Formats: sequence, C-alpha cells, structure tokens
Amino acid sequence: MSYVIDPPKQAALPIKGTDKLFPVHRIYCIGRNYADHAREMGHDPNKEPPFFFQKNPNNLRTDGLFPYPPGTKDVHFEIEMIVALKSGGTNIKTEDALKHVWGYGIGLDMTRRDLQGKAKDLGRPWEVGKAFEHSAPATALLPAEKIGHPETGAIWLDVNGKRRQTGDLNQMIWDVPGQIAYISTLFELRAGDIIMTGTPAGVGAIVKGDKLHGHVDGVGDLEVTVV
Repeated sequence: MSYVIDPPKQAALPIKGTDKLFPVHRIYCIGRNYADHAREMGHDPNKEPPFFFQKNPNNLRTDGLFPYPPGTKDVHFEIEMIVALKSGGTNIKTEDALKHVWGYGIGLDMTRRDLQGKAKDLGRPWEVGKAFEHSAPATALLPAEKIGHPETGAIWLDVNGKRRQTGDLNQMIWDVPGQIAYISTLFELRAGDIIMTGTPAGVGAIVKGDKLHGHVDGVGDLEVTVV
C-alpha cells in the first residue's frame, strides 16, 4: 500500500542529553488551571469544572525561536509544565495516573489573544487563537525516572529580564493525576500524548525582539526569542 501524497513528518520532542525523540500524538491544554490566572481572565475558579482544548502536534517548536504570527496584533505568552505520556487508556483512575507518565518538559502556550477573544464573543472554537504554526515552543523532555513527578516548585517567566509570571506547581486547581484521569473520561489517551498543564497569572503581550525565559523547578529552563 502506498500514499497518494507523502505523509507528514512525525512531530516529536527531543530527550535531553540523548539523540532520541519522543513522538507526539496529541497535545491537550487545560484552560485556567491556576486560580489567579482564571481571575485575571475574568472567571471564578471556584465555579468551573476543568476544560481542555488542543493544539496540533506540528505546532511544537524546539529551536528557541517564535516567529510572530500573521493576522494578529496581540500575542500573549503562557508558561506551562508539559507532561508526556508513555501509555494511555480510558477512565484512568487518579491513583494510577502517574504510571502513564514518561516525563516532563516546559512549553509556552502562545495565544493570538485578539483572535481568541473574537472567537469567544461569537461562541466559536478557539483554534484560530491557539492552534497556529509555532504556537508551542518547548524544551527537550526529561524522564520521570530521573526527576520524579514534580508536584511543587516555582514556575515563572521573565520577558527581557523582567519577571512577568510567577507561581507554584502546587497552585494548580487540577493536579497532573487529576488532569490525566479527567481527560481519559472524554478521550482515549495514548502513548505520545502530551498535556500542557496550565499557566499562572501575569500573561501578557509580546513584540518582535522580546526574549522570554521560563523556568519550572526540577524540570529546567526554556529560552525563546520572538522573531
């Protein structure tokens, strides 16, 4: 059997310190998972169940560059810890969820906020604001067998040397096991899926030339230049 066109290249994240790659199947992103961020976006974190949207695997970029996208004048940064799954399933129990985790990384959920806002006002999907090319700058992954499962520790982002976002992983409304368990009630999780676990307060706009430096304790650092 042959394809009528060449199949796309497999999206993947590098593994830190090796020449191996982690093949990415889907990208699930949780919305408003830190209370202060939910409030800054105009929502009450105590009244919402978790919700998720998706980016495309080929939205990932690992070379430290973020090309400013077309069709927008208001692109925002959102620093997040990434969870990479080695296995999946449906209706995963919370107490079993971490057994499915291969490792962790750091990513930016770059957002065309003006286009997302228009979509919200019209009751339309968010893809135009979230799932565009290069919208998920990311680091190489680290295996959980080496770093464990981060549950607490600083998560922050500097823009041009000035601290813009700061929080702690223990401030997640839905922790990593809870996110895995919940998603698995709606989708069949698979090996290669990654989850972007939410962002703390302080999101804001970037312009060309900005230098972003993100950090998650126990996971490492992400440096990205807007071009």
